[in-house]
Amino acid sequence: MSYEQMFIFGLLGVLLGMLVWGRVRYDLVAFGALIVAVLGGAVAVEDAFSGFGHEATAIVALVLVISRAMINAGAVELIAHYVVSASRSLPAHITIMSVTGAALSAIINNVAAIVILMSLDIEAAKKAGRSPSLSLMPLSYATIFGGMITLIGTPSNIVIAQFRQDALGKPYGMFDFAPVGLVCAAVGIAFVALVGWRLIPQRGERARPSMTESDLFVAEARVPEKSPSVGKTPSDLYELGDEHDVTLLGLVRNGKRLPGFAAGVEMRKGDFLVLEGNPKSIEAFIGAAKLALSKQEVKEGLTDKSVSLMEVIVPEGSRAVGRNVHEMRLRYRRGVSLLGISRRGQRFQERVEKLPIRQGDVLLLFGPIDLLSDAAEWLGTLPIADRRHTVIQRRKALLAIGIFVAAIALAVAGIVPLSIALAAVVAIYAILSIVTPSDIYGSVEWPIIVLLAALIPIGNAFEEAGGTEIITHAIMSRTEGMPVWLILAIVMAVTMVLSDFINAIATALIAAPIGVSVAQSLGVSPDPFLMGVAVAGTCGLLTPIGHKNNAIIMGPGGYQFSDYWRLGLPLELLIIAVGVPTILFFWPL
Repeated sequence: MSYEQMFIFGLLGVLLGMLVWGRVRYDLVAFGALIVAVLGGAVAVEDAFSGFGHEATAIVALVLVISRAMINAGAVELIAHYVVSASRSLPAHITIMSVTGAALSAIINNVAAIVILMSLDIEAAKKAGRSPSLSLMPLSYATIFGGMITLIGTPSNIVIAQFRQDALGKPYGMFDFAPVGLVCAAVGIAFVALVGWRLIPQRGERARPSMTESDLFVAEARVPEKSPSVGKTPSDLYELGDEHDVTLLGLVRNGKRLPGFAAGVEMRKGDFLVLEGNPKSIEAFIGAAKLALSKQEVKEGLTDKSVSLMEVIVPEGSRAVGRNVHEMRLRYRRGVSLLGISRRGQRFQERVEKLPIRQGDVLLLFGPIDLLSDAAEWLGTLPIADRRHTVIQRRKALLAIGIFVAAIALAVAGIVPLSIALAAVVAIYAILSIVTPSDIYGSVEWPIIVLLAALIPIGNAFEEAGGTEIITHAIMSRTEGMPVWLILAIVMAVTMVLSDFINAIATALIAAPIGVSVAQSLGVSPDPFLMGVAVAGTCGLLTPIGHKNNAIIMGPGGYQFSDYWRLGLPLELLIIAVGVPTILFFWPL
């Protein structure tokens, strides 16, 4: 073994060990390994940062931005509205949520899919009176399976597609992963829904603390002219309020609060409903009931500006203390509105905009993102960290979906490259204010980008130094005489072991060259082995560190490290058993 080979094997061994150890952030580990590789001569200086300009890196970043746009436009909320119900049996709930999660993961990033659906799943568990641990792990695995179905479902598929272009001259297309991915996802979801959930230990409710009084805001929402709420009574909306954890406290008409809860009073155009709940729940209820936040928004529409919600606390000496928003003319002077006030769970009889503000109150401000911080500073209030909430632009949901589908169709037809099509989608979303500049940069997971960009030149160096040939020779010498299907199963098993402990992108970059090399040594098509690596590299199911989705649900589900293998091990064995014949059927040797 030459010096170059010993160096790159040693570096890769330390890199994998650091990633498994997990005490240092994976992006810093990968970037540090890249610097060492350059200093050691394994990577040329001019190639050190080539990974940042690689097409796979750009596609991953663009997919993350599009995922954020789908959330902003309410496309995901539109789908979830029809699939979430606390009245279903657990197997039925798991089946519907898993199919939804897999479908979403096929068109947006699977991490975004679990983040969106997790809160809905926890809410359904809370209303059904059961532990979310029984449904969160199936949901996580379903979103992982869904990522297998399309090119953009998971970053590792993008990496493998680009590797095929480098190795064989042509990348995989958008739906080349679909035949195998759909079969594996369907079998995996069926197993989890029918049998697998019984293997999950039921943990106590640690998903999220119950709502405290300090979390509750009293807010007002206007009934616009074309709202379906016109002619209904507040009591008609009680069920919808329960779905969103919002309490209807009363009705305001002609500037005056009607007596009591006004439960039986028919609502008219221009009335205000008085609501109590947390910001996210209030915003979701307003959207579901087709209400508006103020006169200005009724006229212009929420979709005409990039708006947001911000929580701020009123300290001593604030301009707001002792005054109400009407007196301060906040909307006229600063372009933002006061949506709600939280005062240690206290309910008010006065109008929100005419309520004198006290020291210690928490205000919920609504308005254009670029004006909120200025308004908070002008008021002398202090923004609460991590308490800015997105206002969903529901009128643009179908538009956002249509633009995305059109771009994918152009890419599938070969009219434009996928990277250019996705870039055009992001540009159009930005023009339409579906995503803001801060959304574009904020939704990109830069640690993932750095990891991918750093590992691409290291992977190239490993292959150029002959590392792939050494591992291939080791596999071939130990599998001599075995049938090709069994060798494919072994390659998939080795890839799965890697994916259980290191990032899927790192797994793909290591295993894809090995799969192609093994196929070439056997004199067969590389595609079955690349597909095997794609499927196995996604299935990090045995540990919470194998896939980010597993880590995301660990706290909310109250899981322990050892809980994952109970369901993950039979699932991984099932995926290999189903995946090998499916791959060989759709991608013959």
